[in-house]
Amino acid sequence: MKPPKFFIADVDGVLTDGNFYYTQEGKVMKKFSADDNDALSLLKPYLDIIFVTGDKRGFPISEKRIVEDMHMKLNLVSTIRRIEWIKTQFDPQEVIYMGDGIFDHYVMREVGYSIATQNADSNTRNCASYVTKRRGGDRAVAEACLHILEKFFTPYNPLKLPQDNINAQRDWTV
Repeated sequence: MKPPKFFIADVDGVLTDGNFYYTQEGKVMKKFSADDNDALSLLKPYLDIIFVTGDKRGFPISEKRIVEDMHMKLNLVSTIRRIEWIKTQFDPQEVIYMGDGIFDHYVMREVGYSIATQNADSNTRNCASYVTKRRGGDRAVAEACLHILEKFFTPYNPLKLPQDNINAQRDWTV
């Protein structure tokens, strides 16, 4: 494996709990974990972070959280075309991919390193380099970030506040 340069993660079932909330008017909500964004800030000095979703109808909801609130990249990519998309954009051996769905194992077989959530599809879990102890939408991404830091970069030191995290949160609210 080449040193990783990219962390690509699925949205629904990884960053969210995978549930879609509907009213009579249609899809209105997705549930995101609060701590994942903080942990992702620890990876920013090391990796380019990109999120992918196959949820066209829920894209505006994901875009609001990921692009507007978290200031990260989001791409609409079919769940069955992910590895093709990755190959056109990146060297797959430089990619860490995190997923949970029934087609994510196809990606995991071709990237440099892969992570599945605890509640991922069994084929996906079996192909993953690492399986989180947490479920998607319940700090699984935060756990994955700490694992990536320890495996590839500098382990997170809970006794020292990361300077990058301080700079990322200059607009403190009281």
